[in-house]
Amino acid sequence: MACLLVLLGAGAAVATFIENDFGTSTARVLVYNHLWYETVLTLTVINMCGIMYKMKMWKKPPRFLLHFAFVVILIGSAITRYVGYEGIIHIREGQSQNEMISLEPYLQVTIDHNGKIYYQEFQIEFSALGNDFDYNVEFEENVLNLKYKNYVFAKKDKASMGLLTVDATLKGETQEFRLPGLRGQKGMERSKTYGDTIVSISYGSKPLTLPFSIKLRDFQLERYPGSMSPSSYASEVTVKKENGSEYDYRIFMNNTLNEGHFLFFQSSYDMDEMGTILSVNNDPGKWPTYFGYFLLTLGLVWNLFDKKSRFWKLTKYLKEQNLASFLLVALLFGSINAYAKDYSSVEEYIKTYKTASVETAHKFSKLAVQTSQGRMKPAGSLNKQILNKLSGKNELFGMDYNQIVLGMLTRPEYWRHIKMIKIKTPKLKKLIGIDESDKYIAFSDVFKDGQYLLINEINEANRVNPNQRGTFEKDLIQVDERLNIAYLVYSGSLFKVFPKFEQGNNKWYNPLEAINEFQGENKTAVETMVRGLINYVIVENWEMADEFIGHISQYQKKVGKDVIPSPTQLDNELFFDEIDIFPKLTIAYVASGFVLFIIAFASVFNKNLQHRAITYFFFTLLALLFVAHTFGMGLRWYVSGHAPWSDTYESLLYISWSAVFAGVIFFRKSLLALSGAVIIGGVFMFTAHLSHIDPQITNLVPVLKSYWLTIHVSILTGSYGFLGLGAILGFMSILLFIARSEKRPHIDTTIKQITTINEVSLIIGLSALTIGNFLGGVWANESWGRYWGWDPKETWAYVAIVTYVLVLHLRFIKQFNTAFAFSVASLLAFSTILMTYFGVNFYLSGMHSYATGDPLPIPTWVYVLTTLVFITIAVAYRKRDRKPNEICAVPKIEIQS
Repeated sequence: MACLLVLLGAGAAVATFIENDFGTSTARVLVYNHLWYETVLTLTVINMCGIMYKMKMWKKPPRFLLHFAFVVILIGSAITRYVGYEGIIHIREGQSQNEMISLEPYLQVTIDHNGKIYYQEFQIEFSALGNDFDYNVEFEENVLNLKYKNYVFAKKDKASMGLLTVDATLKGETQEFRLPGLRGQKGMERSKTYGDTIVSISYGSKPLTLPFSIKLRDFQLERYPGSMSPSSYASEVTVKKENGSEYDYRIFMNNTLNEGHFLFFQSSYDMDEMGTILSVNNDPGKWPTYFGYFLLTLGLVWNLFDKKSRFWKLTKYLKEQNLASFLLVALLFGSINAYAKDYSSVEEYIKTYKTASVETAHKFSKLAVQTSQGRMKPAGSLNKQILNKLSGKNELFGMDYNQIVLGMLTRPEYWRHIKMIKIKTPKLKKLIGIDESDKYIAFSDVFKDGQYLLINEINEANRVNPNQRGTFEKDLIQVDERLNIAYLVYSGSLFKVFPKFEQGNNKWYNPLEAINEFQGENKTAVETMVRGLINYVIVENWEMADEFIGHISQYQKKVGKDVIPSPTQLDNELFFDEIDIFPKLTIAYVASGFVLFIIAFASVFNKNLQHRAITYFFFTLLALLFVAHTFGMGLRWYVSGHAPWSDTYESLLYISWSAVFAGVIFFRKSLLALSGAVIIGGVFMFTAHLSHIDPQITNLVPVLKSYWLTIHVSILTGSYGFLGLGAILGFMSILLFIARSEKRPHIDTTIKQITTINEVSLIIGLSALTIGNFLGGVWANESWGRYWGWDPKETWAYVAIVTYVLVLHLRFIKQFNTAFAFSVASLLAFSTILMTYFGVNFYLSGMHSYATGDPLPIPTWVYVLTTLVFITIAVAYRKRDRKPNEICAVPKIEIQS
C-alpha cells in the first residue's frame, strides 16, 4: 500500500511539471488519463478493501467510514471518467441552441463513396513528448488506413492551434492530411479525392446534441463602480424541453443550471456582450462522489471523538503527561497662489508644514476615493499605500502618510526635490549620480534638462527575461515604477474623488478628469473645490482648507450616495490602517518565538526552567498576541467585506493564525509545542510582509464570491498551521536526537512527548486538509460544473494528502516504526505544503497560480535552509536506533489504523 501511495503522489507531482513545460494535454496523456495511473488507482481501491476486510474495520465505524469513503469516491470518479463528458455551448442573445461541442478532441472521418456516407471517430489526445496511432476504417469492402505522421503542439499561452499530420491510404494511394485542431475547439475539416471516393478528416471537438434547447434572453455584465473589472456576469435563459415544457433560469458565477445530468456554468462571454459561453458537464457520478465526500467528512470528524481511536489514546497519554488540554470543538467551528509663502529652502518649508498640516491632513484622509478596480475606500488608505510604495515606510521626516501625500498634491515644486524614493543598488546610484550611502533619491534627481536619465536602461531591463534579471535590473524597474507613482500623485491622477451626476456605472474621476469632462454647474463646483483646497493649503490658511475638504465630502455624499461607504466604514478602515497590527505582530511573534525556543530547549537540560510559572507566563503572552491577531483578522474581514483568506497576503495571515491557534488552544502546557507554534506563526507572518506580496485590500473576482470559498479555504488553509507545527516539532525532535546520551536519559522522554504531540497535530492537520480539499471539490462543482480538473494547485493538495497519509501510517512498517523516522517524515512532508502554497503560486502555471509558468529565481536562503535541514538529519541519524522501543511514539499502544 505504501508503494501504491508513493506512485500516486510522485506521479501526480511530476505531472504538474510536465504540464507546466509541455501543456495540459501532455500531462493528461502521460499521467492522469494513462492506463498506468488508472491501474495504480484501481489497485489502491482493491488494497483498501482488502485491508478493511483483514482488520475487520466494520467493528469500528469511524475507521470504517473513513477508509470506505475513499472507495466510494474513486467509484464515483470512475463513473464520471468513463460515462460522463464535458463540453462548451455558445449562444447569442435571442437565439436558441441545442448543440454543444465536446471538450475532448476526436479524429473524425467521413467517407463519401458512391453517394453513401460512412462516418467513424476516434477519441485521441496528443502530447508534446511522443505520439502514435494506426487506425483502419472499413466501408463496404474497402479499408482506409490512417497512420500518425506528426503533431506540432500548440504554443503554450498562445491562441495558435495544434497541427496534426496524418497519412491516409486507400487502395494503395497515400495522401497527406494536415489538420489544425485543439482540445475544446472545432477542427478544420480537410477533404481529398480517391477516385470515386471523397475522404474528409478533421481533428478537434465534435458536435453533441442536447435533449433540450436553451434560449438566451439576455446577457448581463456588471462591473465594479468606475472600472472595467467585472463584478459579476449572468445569462437569463429559457430551457425548452422535448415534451414542450419550459422554464426560465438565471445562470451566473457560483450558480449553475442543473438539467438532468447536465450542469451549465457561466464560463465566459462575447466581447460585444451580446452572447454567452457556457461550460457543460454531464456527470452521472456526482451523487456517488458527494456521498463519498459525506462519508469521509463524517469518518474524519467522528474519529476525533471516538475514544477507541489512536487520536484519543494519544491525547490520553498527553493528558497523563500534563502536556496538553484539547478543545476539539474549536477546530470544527473555525488664484490665491500670489499670496503663497515662498520658502528659502525645502527644509524651511518642511519645518513649517510638518506642525501646521496635521489636522487638515487627517480630515483629507476621510474623503472617499475609488480605485482603478472600482473599490471604494478612504483616501488615508490610498495615502498609506503610496508612501509605502515610494519609501517602504509609513512616515517620513516626522510626518505621517496623510501629511506627505497632501503636500505632494499641493506643493509638488518642493516635494519633487525631497529624497523619499527608495533605491538599493550601487550601480543604479552611480548611474543617477548620487552618493552610494544614500538610501533615497528625489524625483528631480532622475531628470536633467527635461530628459529622463533612465530611459535607455529601463527599456533594456524590460527586454530581459524576468528569471534572468539581476538585482540592478530589478531595482531599476522598481525605481521607475516609484517615479511613475510619484508623478501620478503630483498630478492628482490617483485620486478619483469626484462622482458624476446621472452616470450609470458610478465611475468617479480625479480632479483633472472632472474639470475637463464635467459640464455646467458640476464643472464649476468641482473646479472651485479643487482650486480652493489646493490654494488655501498653499497659503497655509488651514481653516479654509478644512472647509473646502468639507465641501468635497458633502458633494461625494450627495452625488455618489449609491456607492460611497458609510462614515463608520471609512473610519474603521482608517483605524485598521493606523494600528497597522500585522507588521507589529510579526515582530512580536518572531521575537517571542526565538526567546521561547531557547528557553524551551534549555529546559530539557535544566529542570529549573520547567517551572509552571514560566509556561504560564509565555502562554499568557501568546494568548494575548493570538487575541490581537484574531481582532486584526476580524477587522480586516469587516473592512474588506469578505473572509480574510482570499489572496496571498490574507491566506498567509490565516495560516499564521491557525498555527498559533494550535499552540495556544491545543498544546498550551508544553513549552516546546508553544515555541513551535509561535515560530511557524512568525515565519508565515514574516513571509506575508515580504516586498513582493501586496497587502492591499482589493475586490474579489466574480468566481470568489461564494460561501463555499469561506468554508473551503478556511478549513484547508487552517490545516497548514497544524502541519507546519508538526514540521517544527519534528525538527526539534531531530535536534534532541543529536543531544541524546546515556547521561541524559530524560531526553528520550522529551522526544517521546514531542513525537506524540507531533502525531496529534498531524492527525488534526490531515483531517482538516482532506475535508477542506474535498469541500473545494464541492465548491468547484457548484461553481463551474466540475469538481476536479488536475489543476496544479488541486494536484499538489492531493499530493500533500497522500504524503501525510503515508507519514501517519509509517508505524505499520516495522523498520519505520520509530520516533526518528516519524520526526524526519513529518519535517520533510511539509515540503508538499510549501509546494502547494508557494511553488504552485509562483513556479507553475495554472488557474490558482500567480506565475505565467516561467519560474522566478529560487532565493539563495532556500538552498541554505534545505542543506541545513539535511545536514541536521544526517548528524542525528547515527543515534536513531538507540533504545528504539523506549522512544517509540506512544508506548504500549497496539498497532491500529
